[in-house]
Amino acid sequence: MNGHHLILGERVDFLTGTVLNDTHDERYRQALARLLVEQKGYLKSDITPRIPLTLEAGENRARITIDFKVTLKEKDAMVIRYGPGSLVTRRRPALAASRLLAPYQIPVVVVTNGQDAEILSGKSGEVTAQGLDSIPDREALIQWIAGHDFEPISFHRTRMEQRILYVYEVDGSCPCDDTICRL
Repeated sequence: MNGHHLILGERVDFLTGTVLNDTHDERYRQALARLLVEQKGYLKSDITPRIPLTLEAGENRARITIDFKVTLKEKDAMVIRYGPGSLVTRRRPALAASRLLAPYQIPVVVVTNGQDAEILSGKSGEVTAQGLDSIPDREALIQWIAGHDFEPISFHRTRMEQRILYVYEVDGSCPCDDTICRL
């Protein structure tokens, strides 16, 4: 059994050279990685793909994967969450992830289905732009983070964000989804 996704073969990851299962979702992720490097000016080394994130919600624990994190000037500056379907349902869990991947609020959050995107302010959660073309390029993101205070996330807020992300990503997930590891 191949789990939750139809496996179409194998493909080489654009950023790392790692051999991955070729799925419809992975094709969109690879297109996003190419967009970031070839059109938005990021270096491959600026982008970390497939970040494991362990969540705790009471006695429940799980490990999920965050699609991309962009680091510039030694600061995590942008999180990108891919998911098929509606973008509006992806906003809150993406914001939660942006508050868990670093000890501070990551300033830019992108939710995308591979065909459209919404760019959110990590601080306010408000949509600041829409469309794949609106994903900030490297220079724009450097300017954005220059004005960001990188305020620490409190322990209490971290616990609440873990619960929110757990509910969105783990509680309602399909039992055969092998991208989620219940611990």
